[in-house]
Amino acid sequence: MAEITAALVKELREKSGAGMMDCKKALIENNGDVEAAIDWLRTKGMMAAAKKSGRAATEGLVGVVTSGTSGAMLEVNAETDFVARNDQFRAYVRTATEIALGNDGDLEAVRKSGFPGESRTVEEQLTNLIATIGENMSLRRSLSLSVDQGVVASYVHNTIEDGLGKIGVLVALKSTAPAEKLVETARKIAMHVAATNPQSLTEADLDPALVAREREVLVEQARESGKPDNIIEKMIEGRIRKYYEEVCLVKQIYVIDGESRIEQVVEKLAKDLGTPVELVAFARFGLGEGLEKKEDDFAAEVAAMSGTN
Repeated sequence: MAEITAALVKELREKSGAGMMDCKKALIENNGDVEAAIDWLRTKGMMAAAKKSGRAATEGLVGVVTSGTSGAMLEVNAETDFVARNDQFRAYVRTATEIALGNDGDLEAVRKSGFPGESRTVEEQLTNLIATIGENMSLRRSLSLSVDQGVVASYVHNTIEDGLGKIGVLVALKSTAPAEKLVETARKIAMHVAATNPQSLTEADLDPALVAREREVLVEQARESGKPDNIIEKMIEGRIRKYYEEVCLVKQIYVIDGESRIEQVVEKLAKDLGTPVELVAFARFGLGEGLEKKEDDFAAEVAAMSGTN
């Protein structure tokens, strides 16, 4: 068998654009023959996927699944919104989300899990899908919520089909009350979360850096008023309380009735059911949030293609 040197692997990487380990495996499978290794990578879909890996993937789908006292979400990104309507892509996201539920939302465990009906892992199945559909895709993030007693309910906004859409939310209510008595309110709170995108559950959970940054802005604004320092301090504290009401879920005004705070909604549910109910967690995935979206310059693209630029 031919020796698989680092130089040989490098050569194949440069020609194919595939990953180092894939190139090494291809060379081993083809006795060090670079051209045969390229064909091997092509048949496996690895080279096509590698060539697409540098393209921005900010579209796609968020998958959401619940089962009694637990739920999971998974975001899979693609380059265009059209892929979200592809049956193969939707089936992949749906299956991968179910796998996330079985792995407590651990993304690395999801990547390495076997994909049902295939001799590939979840990550390898995505590589194959990239080659098939012709767009770059990525498994971006996943998580799960669970309670010992109670319910985890979900809501999906801009739904493509059941459990798949552009915004996914999970809400966990802890209680000994029957699940059917909890799930309606939990789902409505999930709808609220989709609309308001709170930054934390309570004041105590809020990132101190966010509070500090908000306080700095408020201080500068207050100083411009020319008021005395003791008055400024009171102004700032009042505005910080208002800030908490805007970004902490339990303090927000419930969008369903426009009057109650979320904590009051939960208190009323507990009173109606005659048993304690606690809102213990929530999670929200907005498709592509935080990713830099590519802005296409169509005029520049045409000019480049025509050789006039």
